[in-house]
Amino acid sequence: MVRKEISDHIRSWQFIILLMIIVFTFFASMYVAISNLNSAISNTKDPDHLLIYLKLLTITDGSLPPFHVFISFLGPLLGISLGFNAINSEQQNGTLIRVMAQPIYRDNLLLSKFISVTILISTMFLTLSLLMIGGGLLITGVPIEFEEVVRILSYIIICVFYVEFWFSLSIIFSIRFKQAATAAIAAIGLWLFFTIFYNMIINVIAKVIVPKSNIFSSGPYSWIEMLFHMAPNQLYTDATTTLLMPKVRSLGPMSMEQMAGAIPNSLPIRDSLLIVWPQVSGLISVTIACFALAYYFFMRKEIKC
Repeated sequence: MVRKEISDHIRSWQFIILLMIIVFTFFASMYVAISNLNSAISNTKDPDHLLIYLKLLTITDGSLPPFHVFISFLGPLLGISLGFNAINSEQQNGTLIRVMAQPIYRDNLLLSKFISVTILISTMFLTLSLLMIGGGLLITGVPIEFEEVVRILSYIIICVFYVEFWFSLSIIFSIRFKQAATAAIAAIGLWLFFTIFYNMIINVIAKVIVPKSNIFSSGPYSWIEMLFHMAPNQLYTDATTTLLMPKVRSLGPMSMEQMAGAIPNSLPIRDSLLIVWPQVSGLISVTIACFALAYYFFMRKEIKC
């Protein structure tokens, strides 16, 4: 069943189009990064200037955003496109009842869809990362450091869970709504809410109930800052920025006492992982919660001709 789902996704035009867009943006970002690599490496004031392969994922001259910023927008679209018609289209076509008539467990169908998407997007991100490493090795001739490998692999894992979250969310809508168009609109609407309107709403609430000087303080109103970082796209952005930019020491405001005596150098991978662990665990938790909810709805769904 997993092989069938993978072959169906590979042959679908929606996956091919989004794959072409992601590959195009990847090569465009790599071209901009390679064009500005010399200036980034020669900047000795930057503590990360010798981490060449991380620079390839983060350098930009303002004409195009770096690749990890592109994924924050394209990743949800990829997950939604793979899941908005995963169940309702099969039910409309009559293939779901024929599959359920076979001697297989019902949950195997949902698990095969989840596993197949995980394999697809993991392979895609791993392939793009290997292309980036290979291209950087051919152009610069500098071998990659072990810490860079760990950071890039951690970045791939976060990207996979980020896409899986939106895939699980779109499967929920695919189970609850009979029409694929309705499920797609609901999933895209939720993505637009978290991308555009969520921060606006939090800003309005903060201006109404919180004094301006206390919005980001560590006092009784520190929960406002926590709400800003609870959106899925913000969890992804905070985690990837910290992993790909080792000079990032905190995801929140730092006091002068905390900054005093700090040495301007890159953090080791262990410290960066400790900083982003709340974001990573939050992203993994909401992904598992969405899949569990989809599992619950699918197991209680009535399937009939």
